[in-house]
Amino acid sequence: MVYTCYDMIQDCRADRPAGWSHFISHYVPVIRKIAAHYCPGQAADSVLPALRRPESSLFSTLEPAPERWFVAELRQRVLAELDSNAGDRVSSELDLETVSKALEPLTLLEKQAVWLETMRYGPEPAGVLLRMDPRTVEKIREKGADRLRGQLDTWSRTLLPDAGRPLGRVAAAARTPGCLPAKAFLDVLDGRTTWGGREQLESHVAACWHCIDHFCRLAEVLDLLRGVVPLAESEAEPLRAQLSIPSSKKAGWRRWLGTG
Repeated sequence: MVYTCYDMIQDCRADRPAGWSHFISHYVPVIRKIAAHYCPGQAADSVLPALRRPESSLFSTLEPAPERWFVAELRQRVLAELDSNAGDRVSSELDLETVSKALEPLTLLEKQAVWLETMRYGPEPAGVLLRMDPRTVEKIREKGADRLRGQLDTWSRTLLPDAGRPLGRVAAAARTPGCLPAKAFLDVLDGRTTWGGREQLESHVAACWHCIDHFCRLAEVLDLLRGVVPLAESEAEPLRAQLSIPSSKKAGWRRWLGTG
């Protein structure tokens, strides 16, 4: 029997050792990649106690879903905890309204290329995420920078990456009833959307920074999961002990005996 992300979510909700053991071995590597990208030097494993707490909503409110949906939610919770641990609530003079006004003439793909700069992706990795030539990404970003400079009294080349976390928080919270579910974006990324369906999607997303952010985060998730190797037992066991989770062998027996 294959143990899936769906099974893990249910087991973690019920506080079964099998679920938490699987989470540690398979998703701590993902958490470390997120931390290394956004918070280099910050201890990624420091977020685990908060995710384990009963009041954590990572598992209690998230419906069982495919792995990529889960990792997209995990990414948000990890960044929130890392920000909290570092006391990072940096304010920025660059607000989402200004960004929206300046970049309004850009196409959806161009806006995504610029938005990935707020997520600290240089032209080459952004090109991979968008399946675009990095040189095209650079040209788009120069066009976006020119338009932003026209809206601001002060400017720096690192303005977007520096303002990225506050902008991301605002965009993530700006969901409207018309915003699309994750599945719609994943269908595009997987090549399952028809031309008609894509045109309908783009008509909303092109003017919605919540959806542009959501789309970029899901593209990022595909990259986060690429090449991830589960923790070795010797590395996972100390983390389980830290969180008072029984060993994987004991957790597995409990799951199959139905006594988790």
